[in-house]
Amino acid sequence: MTSTTDVARKSGTFSIGGDLPVVRLGYGTMQLTGEGIWGPPKDHDEAIAVLRRAVELGITFFDTADSYGPVVAEELLAEALHPYPDEVVIATKAGLTRQGPGIWTPVGVPAYLRQQAELSLRRLKVEAIDLFQLHRIDPAVPLEDQVGELAKLKDEGKIKHIGLSEVTVDELQAAQAVAPIATVQNRFSLGARNADALLAHSEAHDIGFIPWRPVADHTGDTGPLAEIAAAHDVTTTQIALAWLLALSPVMLPIPGTSKLGHLESNTAAAGIELDPDEIEQLNNLGG
Repeated sequence: MTSTTDVARKSGTFSIGGDLPVVRLGYGTMQLTGEGIWGPPKDHDEAIAVLRRAVELGITFFDTADSYGPVVAEELLAEALHPYPDEVVIATKAGLTRQGPGIWTPVGVPAYLRQQAELSLRRLKVEAIDLFQLHRIDPAVPLEDQVGELAKLKDEGKIKHIGLSEVTVDELQAAQAVAPIATVQNRFSLGARNADALLAHSEAHDIGFIPWRPVADHTGDTGPLAEIAAAHDVTTTQIALAWLLALSPVMLPIPGTSKLGHLESNTAAAGIELDPDEIEQLNNLGG
């Protein structure tokens, strides 16, 4: 069996908030839930096995949300990994509610965010949430009230660090005026580059950048991506992940899967070394 430190750890580490070191190649739990991110996993035993194997492969950063399932992903994490190894960091999110498959509604009412934090504490079986992220900014509630409630939870010791999801640089700066922001999580990949400015700001301020759908927006049957993958004898998905890791030291990709084989393949991307010319070619593919 592959050593617990051999694979994912090749991606290097980043300290969330300056005091929570994580291996940069993480794991996202969204795909563990049912079709449309709704309901229980198709194969419960394999979902548990995937989470445990991720730890064996050296992954220490796990991203989830109260809306995945809903609640299913958080419960699976606790079932598979609690009591958590000392190096494991759990990030969860609240503020994006589910009324059914494909139906998402932001709710940033402070009392609701507090309630969801308390429920996540219970489901994850932790005394403090390592990273609690506002899943979406609710346009009906002042941003300072939403972030302010998370700051109160942090002051109370219920969360350690605050993150934001799907924000602009201006929104991030407005939130930073209320409380320290440790991470941002935006859609970003070879084929989805709308958050380049946010990545640059994050790197300048040592804020972790968590790209969601990190490999879902590229097509690699032809062109530079396919050629680079062939040169390394790997898949285009693995090259897309390797490119993300090479792009910035604050990048924390969280590819997710419900299959053990896919997990092994994704994690192996941490060992791919791209040369500067290859990185430049991939940079120029930006969609």
